[in-house]
Amino acid sequence: QNESGSAVFSNILVENRYEMGSIIKALTYSIGLDTKTISSKTTYNDPGCLTLNTKTFCNYDGESHGNSITMQSALNQSLNTGAAFVETKIGNKRFSEYMLKFGLDEKTGIDLPNEGDSLVSNLKTNRDLELVQASFGQGIALTPVATVRALSALAHGGTLITPHLVRRINYKIGISKTVDYPAVEDRTRVISQEASAEISRMLTEVVDRSLRAGQMRLDDYSVAAKTGTAQIANPNGGGYYEDKFLHSFFGYFPAYDPDFLVFLFTYNPKGVQFASETLTDSFFNMTKFLINYYNIAPDREAPPAETTAKNI
Repeated sequence: QNESGSAVFSNILVENRYEMGSIIKALTYSIGLDTKTISSKTTYNDPGCLTLNTKTFCNYDGESHGNSITMQSALNQSLNTGAAFVETKIGNKRFSEYMLKFGLDEKTGIDLPNEGDSLVSNLKTNRDLELVQASFGQGIALTPVATVRALSALAHGGTLITPHLVRRINYKIGISKTVDYPAVEDRTRVISQEASAEISRMLTEVVDRSLRAGQMRLDDYSVAAKTGTAQIANPNGGGYYEDKFLHSFFGYFPAYDPDFLVFLFTYNPKGVQFASETLTDSFFNMTKFLINYYNIAPDREAPPAETTAKNI
């Protein structure tokens, strides 16, 4: 986004908020796993579109993808109806409670000025439409740093971190201040370690089998990742633009004992609709650089997986 005047000094990573789209499905599925209302093998019949409270929403292609679709397949294909099914199985009240436990309604405490608030009032309405929309990342607007903290819980054994930039501040007068953050045992637990491991496995399969039809799979490293394509809200009259999108992409690696989580987003890219088309190469270029620069040890030796569905 081009900024002018005082806005050029703002930090959109902590001040601005966006509807993040399908990366939020990772949170939804993790809640389903933690509450044991679903497993990766749970199936549902995909109607393609659903109508709730007089509003209709659809999959990215507006199509049904068949009967007996597994949760893993729904995540691979980024089906909105799959996330809706998970939210319905969890139940509105419990889903809302879990989402708020991910810290979406509070500041992260990052050591940067002017941290903004996310807009998550739709998580508190108890209306089917708002809660289902939130399950696939629409209708709630999050700061990027709040988004990263929530997603980090999936990679970090199910507990919330405190994002930060510094460990110690050295003052010119010769004294220093150590910045303390909660110890591992004192961090808020959102989901179990077992649910964290299973959502990591499911997100790794998204990369291995579906992201660009499996072409992005790294033979020596497990990478857990998810793309997101969200419609941008129209401030004039409500609703959403038909031709404006926010693209997001997050992933962590090695998937089961991660050293890094990478989060990318781009606002209203031109001439392309899906995040898999705009951010995949950037994410994997960064991933490979970090693996090489920090000499991260390989965590697997396996033959290439079979490929399946398109991921958006």
